[in-house]
Amino acid sequence: MEELAVAFTHIAGTGSAVPQKVLTNDDMAKLVDTSDEWIVSHTGIRQRHVVGPEENAATLGCQAARRALEDAGVAPEELGTVIVTTTTPDYAIYPSVACEIQGMLGAKHAAAFDLSAACPGFVYGLVVARGMMQVDPRPILVVSTEIMSRTINWGDRNTCCLFGDGAGAVVLKNADAPGGLGFHLLGADGTGALAIHREGGVRTEETARNAPGDLKMDGRAVFNFAVRSFCDIIAQTLEHYGWTEKDVAWIVPHQANTRIIDAAVKRIAVPHEKFYVNIDRFANTSSASIPIALDEMKQKGLLKRGDRLVFAAFGAGLVYGGIAVEWTK
Repeated sequence: MEELAVAFTHIAGTGSAVPQKVLTNDDMAKLVDTSDEWIVSHTGIRQRHVVGPEENAATLGCQAARRALEDAGVAPEELGTVIVTTTTPDYAIYPSVACEIQGMLGAKHAAAFDLSAACPGFVYGLVVARGMMQVDPRPILVVSTEIMSRTINWGDRNTCCLFGDGAGAVVLKNADAPGGLGFHLLGADGTGALAIHREGGVRTEETARNAPGDLKMDGRAVFNFAVRSFCDIIAQTLEHYGWTEKDVAWIVPHQANTRIIDAAVKRIAVPHEKFYVNIDRFANTSSASIPIALDEMKQKGLLKRGDRLVFAAFGAGLVYGGIAVEWTK
């Protein structure tokens, strides 16, 4: 069998979308026993965006997708696949959000499927897309869209303050020139599967007949896993390339909690100023957090050709994922 030539897969365009409605910490203090000072000191969050009645995962994801396609100069008809990463699909099992977005865009030649990998879903989506593009070189759209506000108990201050809604997207294109997506690291610890979970699905007759419950989380277990996996991703990426912290322009972490980032900084050789953090304005948007941050960085002019980035994420499963990216846009 003839071997396929390996192409380099680049991020050709980015886009993001968040709801107009904003809930500040002072707004949260009217709902539960908390305060702006408590939320900021424990999480770094100052506000979060929340969907209105007419918004959902598909509509928000489609907005981000259109912006990424425009940025990349790619028409929907050119796409080979639409991959959506989400933990908050519009329908319990099917149809997929990817099929909804594919239809909204008019991407009539594209396959479409959802990928469920919780907060590292965007990284998993990039890795899957790159593999597919070694066989079918057509551009792939990866959309991460999350409506976390509809999964939480608004009376539980330990969880309701943490999350926000939003979507981010990238268009991937193959090129002969080196750069783009590089070394990746994916992993899981299924023994902690229930550290973050939400009832529902067909696990039992009862769960199959009842509406899904609220998100539940063992904060301490998740924190420990997050810090450990975060450090592993960065350390193994640096070791793989023989890089030092001076070779990395930016670490783009999953925006879960500033305490996790602070704890990781104490254990690794990359200074805090190289971590891009926007959790204060968006809260934890699960798999959408990295592509939202990436698009914001691009809009601010923080990225230049040749910059080396590391995406690092962790979440329910428990799963983690990281990937190195050379910026060539």
